Amino acid sequence: MTERTTVTAPMPGVFYRRPDPEEPTFVEPGDAVESDSVIALIGVMKNFHDVTADADGEIVEFLTEHEQEVDAGDELAVIEVS
Repeated sequence: MTERTTVTAPMPGVFYRRPDPEEPTFVEPGDAVESDSVIALIGVMKNFHDVTADADGEIVEFLTEHEQEVDAGDELAVIEVS
């Protein structure tokens, strides 16, 4: 059976999948990640905080849309653990 884990928002703010509007996304579904890989940002009053994968594996899907407001604990992405 495949183990999956969910990445959750560490704080409330705005969820960003890219570091800058002109830049590509950090990762896409199907991409391999390590536990310390930055997969997104949470923006709070013009300060940005890294969201890391927290597990080695592959991004399965994002559960939150780019630029969506989130609360602490909201589910952001699913990772298939390797």
